[in-house]
Amino acid sequence: MLKRILVGAAIVVVILLAFKYCEFKKGDDSTIDYNTNLIQQQILNVGKLVVTEGHFSEVITYKNQQKYLMDMISFEKKALIVVNANVTVAYDLHKMKYDIDEKNKTITILNIPKEEITINPDIQFYDVEQSKLNPFTGDDYNKINKSVKANLAKKIEKSTLKTNAQNRLISELSKILILTNSMGWKLEYNGKTIESESELNQDLKL
Repeated sequence: MLKRILVGAAIVVVILLAFKYCEFKKGDDSTIDYNTNLIQQQILNVGKLVVTEGHFSEVITYKNQQKYLMDMISFEKKALIVVNANVTVAYDLHKMKYDIDEKNKTITILNIPKEEITINPDIQFYDVEQSKLNPFTGDDYNKINKSVKANLAKKIEKSTLKTNAQNRLISELSKILILTNSMGWKLEYNGKTIESESELNQDLKL
């Protein structure tokens, strides 16, 4: 009789331990799911279009000559051109690629989209001089537009516009870094573990 009681008690203990173990595992899985969902939501919040705007102006003079009779006669056309351009530098973080490793509690940023530069120039012509033998044509306007955009691209490179846009990008990505650090997860990029905003900044500029 005593033996049966002991066996029965042992079975009850095993069942209780098994139940507690399953409950523990369930709680652990729930925590992982919660953390993963929280991180995914933060990435969705960050995944937006980051736009930095700038304005540039320039004045250029366009000249062209058509020569005839062994260059003895020439017909010139010229114009003073005033350009005002709105420029945007954007990062579309909807295109960012990443991987979530729940087992190792690691977020790996696989790819950050390159900046997209948009130049919208407003070109105004002043003091236009032309002749019937050398008038302004569509080809002239195409050359002027191409030259204007090339000059603006150089100005953009020398300005702080791209740097400001990158700073805004880093600010957005830092939100993921802050969350992962607070939850005991790791953020990796370019094969490195990112532990601070300065490291993120440095790796983005490589």
